[in-house]
Amino acid sequence: MPPASETDALAAQAAAGDAASLDLLLRRIQPDVVRRCGRFLPYREDAEEAAQDVLLQVARKIHTFEGRSKFNTWLYTVIANCSRQKYRELKRRAGEEHITSEENLLPDPRTTSVIAGSRLDLLEALERLERESPHLVAPLVYRDIGEMEYSEIVERLEIPLGTLKSRLHHARKQVQEWLAEGA
Repeated sequence: MPPASETDALAAQAAAGDAASLDLLLRRIQPDVVRRCGRFLPYREDAEEAAQDVLLQVARKIHTFEGRSKFNTWLYTVIANCSRQKYRELKRRAGEEHITSEENLLPDPRTTSVIAGSRLDLLEALERLERESPHLVAPLVYRDIGEMEYSEIVERLEIPLGTLKSRLHHARKQVQEWLAEGA
């Protein structure tokens, strides 16, 4: 991925309506988007599908990027949302499919948690956290999955550093308890 300042400049031009900048931006971020989606989804095909959704959302919503935060921070929100949505879709699809052959008797590893602490377990825990304490999801996703700096997260969420650290602590504690229950 190009340097952040170059990406931010392209994003600003694309947000202003420059189609050529948007096209270049999408081509430049695509490999990083696939990699980042892979942090959520363990199967490359699923990560690639989520990445396509991300690129489509970026193209559709780039006009909402105001440049108040770094483009990568804005982009990570889109990546997290699309990846989690893809997981929900896979889970729903697996529940709707009928078992029609011997091969289908085995659980789909993309939608079935096998090992406590896996990405799938974490996605399940994030779904539960979103239902029970939605304000704790973004700090955990940004910091522990997105590996974003505290300063970027504070800027994106518009909360004080102390609040961020407190929410992150509570989110980690809750998710660890749920993962331990599944062990």
